[in-house]
Amino acid sequence: MPQKIVILDSIRSAHNVGSIFRTSDAAGVQKIYLCGPTPDPIDRFGRPQPEIKKTSLGASESVPWEHVGTIENRATEEILRLIAVLKIEGYTVVAVEQGEGSTDLYDFQALEKVAYILGAEVEGVQQELIDAADVTLELPMQGMKESLNVSVTAGIVLFHK
Repeated sequence: MPQKIVILDSIRSAHNVGSIFRTSDAAGVQKIYLCGPTPDPIDRFGRPQPEIKKTSLGASESVPWEHVGTIENRATEEILRLIAVLKIEGYTVVAVEQGEGSTDLYDFQALEKVAYILGAEVEGVQQELIDAADVTLELPMQGMKESLNVSVTAGIVLFHK
């Protein structure tokens, strides 16, 4: 079974974060990195974050997580250091983002050790992180909308074989 890690780049919605925790639990994700302003399951006072707790249905307690950077910035340098460490550990880093030269999901073969970067709801994955990734993965869109909700995208990508 592949080893999967999720990196959340400035996901601001606690509901989306909770949903990604729940999906990650079901998909066998080993760890989630919450980066920059992404909310943690436990607030700075040690209390559970209610929206994450509710939408994760307890998965925020079963999937290991770590915060990278601070909530005041996008933590670009810290995430780039994390990416470098993951590559040394043998992970292929995959930025999930639409763009020039991206690989269609249907042409992507899931790897043995993969770290998926999912970006902010509006801005997407930071360009510096896309540049540092080994692969940029795109979900083909058929309708009029250009993208899916980040938690829906996480579900599709994490269960792709």
